[in-house]
Amino acid sequence: MSKRKGVLLTKTVVDASEKADKRYHVWDSDLAGFGLRVERTGAKTFIAKYRANGGGRTATQRIVTIGRFGALTADQARKQAKKILGSAAVGSDPAAELQAKRREMKMSALIDLYEEKGCVIQRGKRQGEPMKPLTKTYTLARLRHHVVPLLGNRRASEINSGDIETFVADVAAGKTARDEKIGPRRRLIVRGGAGAARKVVRDLSAVFSFARRSEIVSRNPCDTAAVRKTDNQNERFLTLEEVTRLGEALDALEREGVNLKGLNIARLWSLTGCRRNEIAGLKWQEVDLEEGFLELDDSKTGKSIRPLGAAAVALLKSLDKQDDSDFVFPAERGDGHFQGSKTMWSKTIKRAKLPGVTPHTLRHTMGSTATSTGEALALTGAILGHANPRSTAIYAHVQHDPSKRAANRVTKRIAAALAGKPMREKQAKGATCHRHDAGADAELIRVLAQRLDENGPDAARLREMISRSIKHKHADDRLDDGRGKR
Repeated sequence: MSKRKGVLLTKTVVDASEKADKRYHVWDSDLAGFGLRVERTGAKTFIAKYRANGGGRTATQRIVTIGRFGALTADQARKQAKKILGSAAVGSDPAAELQAKRREMKMSALIDLYEEKGCVIQRGKRQGEPMKPLTKTYTLARLRHHVVPLLGNRRASEINSGDIETFVADVAAGKTARDEKIGPRRRLIVRGGAGAARKVVRDLSAVFSFARRSEIVSRNPCDTAAVRKTDNQNERFLTLEEVTRLGEALDALEREGVNLKGLNIARLWSLTGCRRNEIAGLKWQEVDLEEGFLELDDSKTGKSIRPLGAAAVALLKSLDKQDDSDFVFPAERGDGHFQGSKTMWSKTIKRAKLPGVTPHTLRHTMGSTATSTGEALALTGAILGHANPRSTAIYAHVQHDPSKRAANRVTKRIAAALAGKPMREKQAKGATCHRHDAGADAELIRVLAQRLDENGPDAARLREMISRSIKHKHADDRLDDGRGKR
């Protein structure tokens, strides 16, 4: 622990305690053993420290968590600390009693505690940060809809690996599936199946990891359970012919009067490879049309910069900014962003005859189009905003300009397909051949020039003639290409 600081713990002191590179403690000068623990994430928790069995230098030191600052004021925490420290002074062991009580905790109560204190990122560069609100909502919904009905009355400390395997099999078999009306125009639909089982067992493993860190359980039974925790790898992406059908469907729905916001959201999904809500919830302050980038403040991987191709920039420039909203696609009513893209998307894939295709498929399409066009994996990662550990070292060295040019090359092909004019493979190959020919000719000139330098004063005139011949050849080639197109 850090050196004790003599300061009276008040609201002002707690507010002024800022996060640091590592956890530290601020101890109260008035009540010995009462302190504030500040995590490197900035989370602040009141604690009480004492020695068991009435004290003494050889007695075991205990620390009891009183509660988070915010949920408790400094004065409320001080009152609870006095009770804990007073009890310890007469020979009690509040921490051991609390641990014994927690070992009796049932799964339903553990999930309540997890909601209050445990919903944080457990690994990666955002470790220790709170879950995003939507992620937390979905996680707790899965836990309450699947875990509580099947394991809610079981003691957390008694759950073993066999129980986890049975639980996963029951969820996969649909034992927790529900479809019931819960209010006016509201239904609760819980789908079971193998996919739901894989997701919820990952959530449950996180709950047990939190319980282990909190010394509620001694092990995580999900670690040794013979269950599958990974989803099927989604390899679905659209061919350029399918992108053409998608573009035709979007154009047809626009002519029929479908809300243009939803249609343009789908077009930007296609042209940027961004995630669903990165576009639906996009704000104008995150859009840099001059430089051609999106500067996302809060993507799945944190702050992220995404290069935009010319087609995406043109689409964003065509949109009108609503004065009373920061969102690129503001809601029809209220202060949020447009929420009708789900209905629009269902109509689009039905019209385009692309069953099962999701907005995330368009993200896969951007990646597959990039790699098939010959873009480097690092540039593809920069377009998509990837941040997995194995790629971070590569992406860290990607400059913005080359990634923007890559985005422009890729989106040109997708934009052409959306407009119903996919680039012909011969055109793409022809362009590549011209680039290769130009490179070969340049190398030929260099070698000839080097040799001619050794052959006297007429070498310069001969070099100029060779260079002029090659230029005429390229001009003739371009002319032939133009005649071929006509």
